[in-house]
Amino acid sequence: MADNTNPDRGLGPVKFSRLARRGLLLGLSLPQVIVLGVGAVAIIAALYTAGGKGLLFVFPVIGVCALLVWVPVAGHKLIEWVPLAGHWTVRALLGQTVYRRRVTKPRPAGTLALPGDAAALRQYLDPDTGVVMVHDPHRATLTALVEVTHPSFILLDPGEQQRRVAAWGRALSTVCRSGRIARLQVLERTVPDSGTGLEQWWATHGSDDGSWVARTYRELIERAGPTAERHVTTLSLSLDMKAAARAIRSAGHGMRGAAAVLRAEMRTLTTALRAADLTPGEWYTPGQLAVLLRSAYDPAVAATLERSELGRDLATAGPVAVEETWDRLRSDSAYHAVLWVSEWPRSQVYPGFLAPILLSSGVRRAFTLLCDPVRSDQAARDIRKKKTGYLSDATQRARIGQIEDAEQTAEYRDVLQQEADLIAGHGVLRYIGLIAISAPTTDELDAAVAAIEQAAIQASCETRHLVGQQAQAFTAAALPLCRGL
Repeated sequence: MADNTNPDRGLGPVKFSRLARRGLLLGLSLPQVIVLGVGAVAIIAALYTAGGKGLLFVFPVIGVCALLVWVPVAGHKLIEWVPLAGHWTVRALLGQTVYRRRVTKPRPAGTLALPGDAAALRQYLDPDTGVVMVHDPHRATLTALVEVTHPSFILLDPGEQQRRVAAWGRALSTVCRSGRIARLQVLERTVPDSGTGLEQWWATHGSDDGSWVARTYRELIERAGPTAERHVTTLSLSLDMKAAARAIRSAGHGMRGAAAVLRAEMRTLTTALRAADLTPGEWYTPGQLAVLLRSAYDPAVAATLERSELGRDLATAGPVAVEETWDRLRSDSAYHAVLWVSEWPRSQVYPGFLAPILLSSGVRRAFTLLCDPVRSDQAARDIRKKKTGYLSDATQRARIGQIEDAEQTAEYRDVLQQEADLIAGHGVLRYIGLIAISAPTTDELDAAVAAIEQAAIQASCETRHLVGQQAQAFTAAALPLCRGL
């Protein structure tokens, strides 16, 4: 992402890199090349065994290969749908798209009671701080999360916005320089307002003298609370236990050592957030995480859980029932659909470009930004590999007389910009943007998805409705567990 400060407005526009579409050979991906190879082998074998007449026998094979390689469906070639559709078919046949909690069979102690591949996640209660950490034994990560409050960015003057954007960039650079962070997740979600904030404000600043005005004001607060919505932002920090193996051994081995290393990273991130004028709260306890997980799968009880002490046990925080279909997910009290931000703005935009999505009202949604830091040496190798690939493709296209199009030129310029940013000392992050939308009925869900897609267009972003992987995408988009796709 490049930035260019505007001296007149005091606010610098930013420009995102394009999604790389360069293939293995002449724009063709590896599956396309393999299918073309199969077709070529069939032609050669037919010519050697039966001469020109042999082509008639292998014509169906050649036709299928051509359809798989060149016929697009919903923005992808047919061959690119084969792994996804095949995986979905196998899961459906094995009954893995339907989940029912076995209420009579207790789960193993310490697990989070989540469906799918998140069932392996385990909780670890840090004995020194009381903070809950989520351990993924398969990916060897340990994750903690914190809620962050901040002033309204849109209402700040351009100079202050630019200063805060630069400070947030320095916070991300801190994450990149660590070398032990697997992922940083920014989750901004809308939740029903339980009214506790209004009640606390009234208790602190109000004057309940028993008058008609005070009584009317108190009744208004009681009615307005459950019907409003509020925005909650959390940051999740995931430690790569393999990359931090030496530090973990020095800190005491095992989960205790990993927790000590993660605590050091949490303190560093907290300092960086405060330097960026953000206000981090206390790191989440098991009860707070349980409420968040239960609210994601069962939005109807979210406001009630915030008001009471119920539902604060991680052993029962997961859903009771989940049913996944090709393009949506149904959990306890809601239907969900997940969109992928497939293209960020291609032209220069200002830092508040996501406002149409984040400030949309009347839609229950969670916007997730997954940031994977890349070590400087690995980023330099990737950039050199990309440059070599683009130059090699350009040479091959020139040799066969193919014209260089503008998209390939723009992608090559993005690679050169990334190299310049890396040399200038900036960190490299790989971003994935996901939007999980929830609604009580399918009709309301379709309307909400249409509203978010329209908001994404206003934000100069392109979104794609994910299919065949809604359960995994919902876990990554709506839960603050640093899960990927």
